[in-house]
Amino acid sequence: MTNDAVLLLDGGMGQELFARGLARSDRLWGARALIDAPDTVREIHRRYLEAGADVITTNTYSTSLPSLEGSGIGDRFGELNETAGQLAIQARDEHGRDVLIAGSLPPLGGSYRPDQVGDDLWMVDHYRQMAQALAPFVDVLLAETLSTSAEARAAASAAVSVARPIWIGWTVDADGRLLGGETVSAAVGGMKINGVLANCAPPEAVSRAIPEVIGSGAERVGGYANAFVGVPDGWDVMTVGIDQLGERSDMDPDAYAAIAGTWLNQGANLIGGCCRIGPDHIAALRELVDERAR
Repeated sequence: MTNDAVLLLDGGMGQELFARGLARSDRLWGARALIDAPDTVREIHRRYLEAGADVITTNTYSTSLPSLEGSGIGDRFGELNETAGQLAIQARDEHGRDVLIAGSLPPLGGSYRPDQVGDDLWMVDHYRQMAQALAPFVDVLLAETLSTSAEARAAASAAVSVARPIWIGWTVDADGRLLGGETVSAAVGGMKINGVLANCAPPEAVSRAIPEVIGSGAERVGGYANAFVGVPDGWDVMTVGIDQLGERSDMDPDAYAAIAGTWLNQGANLIGGCCRIGPDHIAALRELVDERAR
C-alpha cells in the first residue's frame, strides 16, 4: 500500500468495553478486561475489522509498568502486554484480511496531564520495556494522547530499539497546540518519526491542528478525535473515571465523517477515532474513504 492510500484506524476500545458492562473507575480500566474478559477485547477488535478498519490498536493503553505498579500488579506486565498482542493477532487472523496491528504506547503519567510527564531517562526506560513486550505482535508502535515533545522523543527512541515504525499522536487544545503548550511544528522538530497525528481531542481541535500535522512531512499524517462533552481541567482517572466523561450528542457517524472528510481534503492519509468513536463511526469513515478512491 502506498503512502497516497488512506489508512483507516479503528476507534476507541475503552468505551466499547464500558458498553459491555466492563466499566471501571480506576487506572486498570483497559487492562482489567485483559484479565476478566479477553474474549470481549478480541470481539471489539473484530467489530472494528468488520467496520473496515485497516489498523487495529492493541488494548495496552493502561498496561504500562507505572500504571500496573500503581494498581499492585506490576508483576503481570509481560503477561498482559503479551495477551493484548495475541488478541489483536487472533482477531486479524480470524477476520482474514491483511491489516496492520499498532501497539499502543500511552502517556506514562496521566492522560491530558503535561504536568505529570516524567524525566527523559525514566520515560525512555519504560517505553523501551513496553516496546520490547509488544514488538513480537505489532507492525507499528502508536504513541498516543501525548502532551509534550519529550514524551514523543522517548517513544521514538523505544521504537528504534525494536526496529518498528513509530506514529506519534498528540492531544491538542482548542487552538491546535499540544497540551504542554508547544505547536505541532515545534514538537516534531527534527525527530525522525513515521507518522504524526492529533488525537483524543474534540474534532474541532484536531481540525485546528491538521495543517501543521500535514505540514510535518511525515509519511503518515492525520487525526483521530474523541466525542467527549469535555475533559475537566486537572482530570484524573482515579477521581473521575474515564467511563464518567459524557458523550456529545452531535457527533453521530455522519457528522464525524463530515469533519474527517475535511482532513482528507487537506492531505491526511491516516484517520480514525478515539474515545466514544465506535464501530459505526469507523464504518462511516470506510464508506467515505472508499467513495473518494473510486
